[in-house]
Amino acid sequence: MITWQDPADGVAAMPSMSGLEYLRSMMGNTLPPPPMNHLMNMTLVEAGQGTATFTCQPDESHYNPLGTVHGGLVCTLLDSALGCAVQTTLPQGMGYTSIEIKVNYLRPVHAGSGPLTCVGVVTKPGNRVAFADGTVKDAKGKVVATASGSLLVFPIA
Repeated sequence: MITWQDPADGVAAMPSMSGLEYLRSMMGNTLPPPPMNHLMNMTLVEAGQGTATFTCQPDESHYNPLGTVHGGLVCTLLDSALGCAVQTTLPQGMGYTSIEIKVNYLRPVHAGSGPLTCVGVVTKPGNRVAFADGTVKDAKGKVVATASGSLLVFPIA
């Protein structure tokens, strides 16, 4: 069974906080995390200026027909880390969305590969477009995937 908190409180609070304040409020349980975090079994564990770190515990519910964790889970983890890394650089009243992401899958991931650790780092902040890179490592510290992406930055209501 998947449960989550209503994200409406977080969405309403976002325009009044800097990106870093917002993410730290989620990590401190002042604001609820996005429902997809529960679905994907991922957690934002660290946020600093220009960086965000997630952990994820893959399990068999993430498997594809080949018996490995679907690449979409790893891509979602990377997209979240890149986006949140950019969010840490944004002032109050600004938001972002992914424009593109390129993922390199280097090793297969299985239920026993976790916990996975995904770190996103801003390579170039921007007022209109920002760029970030990310890596995903398995429990043994081996890199299983990398990504680079661009994100559109815009004012939010």
